[in-house]
Amino acid sequence: MMDMSKMLGKMKEMQEKIKEAQDNLENITATGESGASMVKATVNGKKRVIKLEIDDDIVKKEDKELMGDLIVAAVNKALENVEEKANEELRKTTSGMIPNIPGMDFSKMF
Repeated sequence: MMDMSKMLGKMKEMQEKIKEAQDNLENITATGESGASMVKATVNGKKRVIKLEIDDDIVKKEDKELMGDLIVAAVNKALENVEEKANEELRKTTSGMIPNIPGMDFSKMF
């Protein structure tokens, strides 16, 4: 029979590791580009846009709709890129702590 205090200790350790990994998500960044790099959006692992760069050549009144579309595309791409990095960071941090049960995907619980 498994020692209950050991199991509780492991659970506490796992909670601390998960909290640490979640806190570190702010330091993970990814950038998405659209329109041949005319628009670049950078986001962090907490899915917050932290930087937006727009090429001077597209800042014209008549291109306003195009610019909006390019910004949306760049932000969406950055969010896709950072999600992959964030999931990998969480997997590394919790490696060996969460049991590998076939058919169960624990990566979405974070």
